[in-house]
Amino acid sequence: MKSNKPRNKTNKYNSNPKGKKAPSAAKIQHAESRRRRQNSAPVTNKSASENSQYIQWFPGHMTKTKRKIQADLKLVDAVAEVIDARVPLSSRNPDLPSMIGSKPTVILMNKCDLADPKSTKQWTQYFKERGIKAIELNCKTGSGINNFTAAVRDVLSDKIENWAKKGMINRPLRVMVVGIPNVGKSTFINRISKASKAKTEDRPGVTRGNQWFTLSSGGVTIDLLDTPGVLWPRFDDQQVGEKLAFTGAVKDNVTDSQQLALRLLEYFKVSPMRMFCERFGLTKEDISEKTSFELLEMIAKKRGMLISGGEADVERASIMLLDEFREAKLGRITLDKIGD
Repeated sequence: MKSNKPRNKTNKYNSNPKGKKAPSAAKIQHAESRRRRQNSAPVTNKSASENSQYIQWFPGHMTKTKRKIQADLKLVDAVAEVIDARVPLSSRNPDLPSMIGSKPTVILMNKCDLADPKSTKQWTQYFKERGIKAIELNCKTGSGINNFTAAVRDVLSDKIENWAKKGMINRPLRVMVVGIPNVGKSTFINRISKASKAKTEDRPGVTRGNQWFTLSSGGVTIDLLDTPGVLWPRFDDQQVGEKLAFTGAVKDNVTDSQQLALRLLEYFKVSPMRMFCERFGLTKEDISEKTSFELLEMIAKKRGMLISGGEADVERASIMLLDEFREAKLGRITLDKIGD
């Protein structure tokens, strides 16, 4: 039965968008059978640990990238590690410290506009207490970007002084930009170099080859070496993998969007936020009394996402929920908490 509700402008979550071939009867029957199985034994009755999905992604090109980074470290004076401010710890590659050794490092906490401001300040202090320089950034708007040159000069102050004693005045500072996929490395380079020289796209795994970019600021020349994003061989802590999947660092095609959405709803059940409740018209009683699957069904129905028979289209609702979380439409949220 055709819905009388107005179409979404982008038709992004429409299960049968205009122009696409209608699914066959066999496909519809298969989908309905799958949904019935899910509804008959909802996974939300399990514990949080049982609900977690095993996320594993380490394509062959990442092995090559890791070797390339290690080989190119001798070409640079410092490393700038771009991380996602929503997951400051989970978005740090645990292999990186051993790879870069004693090389001076600056942490660029990108996407601060999507993270909880109070938590971001706490994480900046956390890194400072461990002797690591960290600055807050929003690379899309350029907020905080002007602090980068000063931060690099700060971590390289001893080297700069030694170069000056040897007569190497105004020697270019060479910095390698590293980070896991989709944290904003290319966006950072585009913004700070004031030209779209690096290819950017809002999905993981776009940059594949190392590229150099030069910028000048306040009489200081910095050569930036861009590198492809690289994850590590496996997630020993599957909650880390889930957090990276929530934020889009892990490709959506290697995860189950419905299972991921249910896990995200478990987070909101523990910490219900005002924006989340208001956006979907939910009360705190709804959140506390209903399972995550029931919440997902409720959200789907409130958004008019239905399948034949008036049932909730939880698949579409799952994709929508993840998208809105990533765009901070559910609130500015930091998933990594100090002390967890």
